[in-house]
Formats: sequence, structure tokens, C-alpha cells
Amino acid sequence: MNFAPGGKLRAAINLGNPILAHAAGDGGAGGVSVDLAREFARRLGVDLELVVVDTAGKSVDAVATERADIGFFAIDPARGADIAFTAPYVLIEGSYLVKDDSPIRANENVDRAAHRVVVGKGSAYDLFLTRELRQAQIVRAPSSPAVVPTFLEQGADVAAGVRQQLEADARARPGLRLLDGRFMVIRQAMGVPKSRGEHAAASLAAFVEEMKAGGFVAEAMTRHGIEGASVAPPG
Repeated sequence: MNFAPGGKLRAAINLGNPILAHAAGDGGAGGVSVDLAREFARRLGVDLELVVVDTAGKSVDAVATERADIGFFAIDPARGADIAFTAPYVLIEGSYLVKDDSPIRANENVDRAAHRVVVGKGSAYDLFLTRELRQAQIVRAPSSPAVVPTFLEQGADVAAGVRQQLEADARARPGLRLLDGRFMVIRQAMGVPKSRGEHAAASLAAFVEEMKAGGFVAEAMTRHGIEGASVAPPG
């Protein structure tokens, strides 16, 4: 097992998920994902190198092609060909946002032939809704933070994404509202290239379970002021 064949642990960090990562003033990144990556590198006794990207798709690609040694992803079967996932460490709600005057009042009203639903390209919401929506048209924004601006610019019917991000957008832009409830729960996990072998995958999985059970994940979420997410149960 060798998580850091180059002498450093390279961790892919997706800034498109505001619950788990954010840009830092030094050009790097901070957040729950970064805290976990830093702790894992410490335990391995190696330096940490952040591979900072702005979309989930780029993060998946970085690990799948071994330009990064570990990453932080929403578990999805479409991503499992080249990446071994741990059990989730955080659960995140996926919600819909509409304009105040929209006739759409509930999640079950979204999947209609006339509706256009904006998602972040390659995000867990994109993958999920691509499978689940039968009638509505999916419009893909360049990244998750660009979902609401794209929704407004294109006059679409629904924006879909991380509940916390949508709530922040609704507060900043009058005339928007979130639909009650959630359309999915994101199971956010760590992952390692499958090419590293079963022992590496098992070791990373054990690390995640320890971080949940010992309170590390909960403390990191509190430290970073995270709302709209919860620590996942034991895997």
C-alpha cells in the first residue's frame, strides 16, 4: 500500500461544494475536506499537496487518472469504475429552488416536459437527476456555484443543488424560494484510485470510520460553521 508514491499525499479538493471546501486567502483551500486530508497525511507521515479544482467532475477525473491520490466525492455508481469509495462521512441535502411566482410548489411537480432544471455539470445532482428525471430537460451550468446565475440568465424553471448554497443564493437575491423537503441525500465520501488495491481502500475506509466515531468530522463541521449537513452514521 502506497498512498503517496511521489513522497507527498495529493488530495483533490473541489471548491464547488461550499459545505466541504472553500478558497483560502493564500490561494489554497480550507474546510472539512482539507482538514481530513491534512490529518490523513499527518498519519502517513508525509506532506500534503492540494489539487484544487472547481467542479466535482474535475475532482473525480484527478483521482481516476491518478493525478491525485485521494479525493472527496458524493458516492455515485457512475463514478465507481476507477475509484474505491469509503462509507460516507457527511450527508448533504439536495434541494430545488424556484422563483417566487413559479407555479411549482412541490418536488414532485418538477419533472414535467415543459420544465428546465439547472444543475452543476458533473455534480452528484447532475448524475442523479440524469437518471431520475423522465420529462424535464436538464441544463448544465459550468459549476455548482454557477447554477443560480445560470438559472436566472436563461430563465429556467428550477435550480438544483446543495441546500446550503441555494439558501445563500435565495438570501442574496430577492424573489427566490426553496421547495420544501429534499429530492436526494448526498453521501459524501473519500475515495482512492482502485489501482492502489484493496488494502489501500480498506485503510482509507477505516480512517473515515475513526474520524466519524472520534468526533473529528463533527468538530470540523462546527469549526467551519457548516449547516445543512450531518455526520454520516457508522459505515
